[in-house]
Amino acid sequence: MDLTQGTDKSKFARAKKMMLWFGIISMVMTFAGLTSAYVVSKNRPDWLTGFDLPDAFVWSTFVIVASSITFFLAKRSIAASKPKNGTAFLLGTLILALLFVALQFQGFNDIVSQGYYFTGSESSITTSFIYVLVLVHLAHLAGGLIVLLVVIYNHFKQRYQPGQMLGIELGTTFWHFVDILWVYLFLFLYFFR
Repeated sequence: MDLTQGTDKSKFARAKKMMLWFGIISMVMTFAGLTSAYVVSKNRPDWLTGFDLPDAFVWSTFVIVASSITFFLAKRSIAASKPKNGTAFLLGTLILALLFVALQFQGFNDIVSQGYYFTGSESSITTSFIYVLVLVHLAHLAGGLIVLLVVIYNHFKQRYQPGQMLGIELGTTFWHFVDILWVYLFLFLYFFR
């Protein structure tokens, strides 16, 4: 396929999608590097071996997967000219996203209440890695929340309709990526101790 062919609108859409995928690939590389460093550091003598992730991280995983489903249903509803359903699913996605963030911070609090600290003289390399991985993911989630708020705003301005869905397509792609990234991180941290 010749990428220089097509209307200006189709070329613009392809360029936007390509930029998103370049960003996603760079984020994958970032987390590949961080998890590789985690694997290498696991052989250190000061690595915590009896450490379990808090239940809040388990629940947050279910919540973020549910948010992907609601975002998908929102996009599908809007494409099917059902804006009220789209609104409900978008707002549901926002609520689930905020619940995810709250559960992440609850997980941090649970780790600290167990006596494990992320920085300072009482920290360990294990908890510092968890802190960095989760916080970097939360930074990407913050970007996802901004994307979600822009999608909600544009939806209320009635900018999405069948045949005019680029913004919500880009938003759902990024959101699904952030969700898949958390599932990967959770499974990695849960099984690779």
